[in-house]
Amino acid sequence: MSWNESGRVFYAARPDARPMSLLLFQRDDCCLCDEALDILAAARAPAFESVFIDGDDALEARYGIRIPVLRDAAGRELAWPFDARAVRAFLDGGTPV
Repeated sequence: MSWNESGRVFYAARPDARPMSLLLFQRDDCCLCDEALDILAAARAPAFESVFIDGDDALEARYGIRIPVLRDAAGRELAWPFDARAVRAFLDGGTPV
């Protein structure tokens, strides 16, 4: 786990990893968000940046109770609830099942 200049935490698989193409919107102290992290690991999701929406009015308005939400570089979003199978389908460019 590392911190970038904006204070957001991100997870990188290796030091030479490409820029983040996935964002996980979440909250501090969120048990569903913790579960989502486990699911992303089980789905072998690539590196992603965690964006904590706490205290950001715009993000709170957009994501509110929908978190955790996974967003790809194309702007597609996978909102909770999801499982490893849905994450893999999402990452493969298909429609989550």
